[in-house]
This record gives sequence, structure tokens and C-alpha cells, in this order.
Amino acid sequence: MHQPTKSPLAASPAHQDALMERIAAALERLAPPAPAVPDFGVADAYIWQPEGHRLVPVPHVNRVDMSLLCGIDSVRDQLLANTERFARGLPANNALLWGARGMGKSSLVKAVHAGVNVRLGDKAGTLKLIEIHREDIESLPELMGLLRASDCRFVVFCDDLSFDAADTSYKSLKAVLEGGIEGRPENVILYATSNRRHLLPRDMMENERATAINPGEAIEEKVSLSDRFGLWLGFHRCSQDEYLAMVQGYVEHHGIPIDADALRREALEWSTTRGSRSGRVAWQFIQDLAGRLGVRLSET
Repeated sequence: MHQPTKSPLAASPAHQDALMERIAAALERLAPPAPAVPDFGVADAYIWQPEGHRLVPVPHVNRVDMSLLCGIDSVRDQLLANTERFARGLPANNALLWGARGMGKSSLVKAVHAGVNVRLGDKAGTLKLIEIHREDIESLPELMGLLRASDCRFVVFCDDLSFDAADTSYKSLKAVLEGGIEGRPENVILYATSNRRHLLPRDMMENERATAINPGEAIEEKVSLSDRFGLWLGFHRCSQDEYLAMVQGYVEHHGIPIDADALRREALEWSTTRGSRSGRVAWQFIQDLAGRLGVRLSET
């Protein structure tokens, strides 16, 4: 007489446990291996590439000396103090540097990173700078998981951060800044620069207020993102005297031979043709001036 086959569900508990272990082992073999923690001894700065979960070392960071960043003394001192506290293992805030274009927001982050490492030396270990591109913000949780396993301390930096109406990647940043289950690792701090105080274009904010059923709540979720940066540092357009001080600082630093009156006249003419005054405009003038005079600009 034909005996019916036993259903797997009728197996003994021991047999079921063994079966589940084999299934788990098979799934583990199929899963991609966890990314290895990189060797952070090869460089002080890295660029995050989400494809392959890679941190690419940057042998030479493109930055200027902190002494050349004129007209931003207050924000410079605040960011320097905040970063040094973090590097020493003390409480510190994520920072949003916002405001006028070309006034040294990203230059300050890079200069402060170098300055803190010089100040601390080997006392608190080397502080690492990790740049994440705006379009890779959605991969921020994966980067946090990688950095969490390291003994180093990291400034994760995103330059020119902003979001448009259809963009939802801000949620990844929001969860890391505050509110996620894991949150920001203790050894990581986030610095971002933006031309927008709330990381959103003004016309988008006004449009959502005008068309929403509840205008007060319509943009609260996105606007609250900027509130999660504990340190807000505003950068404003510089005066003529500040612009000229920037130019003079570059001339002295690079040893460019030019008469003071001629320097002032040419620098003002350059800013007039550009229609603005900023640290970026000052540096562009110096590059033009040095080229015309046949002077090679030294690395800063």
C-alpha cells in the first residue's frame, strides 16, 4: 500500500532547525561581502564613491591657508572651535555654512580641517575629511556604517547642498542628522555649505505655502532639515575694503611685485567688470595678475 510522503512541516523541531541553518548559510553565501574598512593611514582626506562603497584617498587637498580667508573672522573662529572640540572627543555640532557665493564657505571647511590637525598633532589622532557629492546623499547611511567601524574621527563634508521640489534624498540626510534608529556615529560630524539658508529655493517654499491645504505644515518637513544643523554660520557679501584686503593678502603671500596704487586700481576694475566682490573674485584677479606678470603661484 502506498505510503503518503511526510510534509516538511511535520518534521521534528531539530530537523527544522537544521533546515533553517542551511537556508541561512546559503543566503549568507549569496549576499555580497561587507565592505572592508579602508586604511585611513594613507591620507587625511577621501572622496566617497557609493559604487562599490569606496573611499578614494586624496593625496593633496585643494585648499588655501586660513590666514588668507579675510572678512570672515567670526565664522572662522566658531567653526575652528567646534571642529577642535570634536577632534578632541568633546561634544560638537553639525554645521551649515550658508550665504553669499564665493565668500569662502568650502575653503573654510578645508582650511579648518588642516588647521585642527596642525594644532592637535598626535594628541588626539588625525582628523579625516570625507567629501560626499550632492548627488550621492542617498548613500549617506552606507557611508556612516563604514565610518562607524573605524577608530578615526571624521568630518563628512557636502559642498553646495540644496534640494528641489521633486527631490526626496534629503530624508537620508535628515535621518543621519537626527531621528534615525542608529543616528550619527559618535566619531562623525557633518558640515555642509549652501547658498540657501533652508536648503530650498525661496520660490519653492512660497509656492508650497500658497497651494497647500495646511500652509504651516506643507514645507515643515523639508525646512526642519536645516534646523538639525546645530551650528549655522552666515556668509555675507564683502565690502570694498574687505575685498581689497583679500587681494593684498594673496599678493603678499605669493610675493607678487606690484605697486600698491596700481594693485588697488586694477583690483577694483576687475571687480567692477565681474559685477561683484568676493573671495572667489579676488582669487581670480590674482591668477590673472600673476599670469600677466609671469609669477608662478606657490602651493598653499
